[in-house]
Amino acid sequence: MAAMVKSVEATVRPTMRFVWSHPAHVVSFSAGLGLAPGWPGTVGAAGAVVPAWLLLGLGWAWLAPIFVATFALGVWAADVTERALGVDDPGCVVFDETWAMALVFLAIPVDPWWWLAGFAAFRFFDIVKPQPIRAVQDGFAGGLGVMADDFAAAIASIAVVDAVAWALGRI
Repeated sequence: MAAMVKSVEATVRPTMRFVWSHPAHVVSFSAGLGLAPGWPGTVGAAGAVVPAWLLLGLGWAWLAPIFVATFALGVWAADVTERALGVDDPGCVVFDETWAMALVFLAIPVDPWWWLAGFAAFRFFDIVKPQPIRAVQDGFAGGLGVMADDFAAAIASIAVVDAVAWALGRI
């Protein structure tokens, strides 16, 4: 199998037709959010607002298995889409951002200002990738690598936002 390239532009320019051509692409593109021009990861992360809002009433006894199952779904979908595009961790694959951002929203105080802080923290950690997030990204390949670094960024974001909320007496 040929080595994957680092940029989508070097091979295929995905379209909505491509997204809907396979269930894995629908998942990995978060139903098309990954086609957003400019900042698809930010759009994908913002796409977590509705799923997180719908899951708010569930306790962690329900949420934990949902997040484990959807993490596995994301690994599979990212693997399939990476192979189809011939690209390692394509920027248009945004389910990892959507999934991780939903995790952040559900683990911090439910308030628009805290959710905005969680969004900003997550995008910072996801884009900058300070250690150990960078080590997680570099330590895994394929769909697992795509999902794992965003999980690490989510954990860092939750820790920061919840620490500030705790310090301010909000939790």
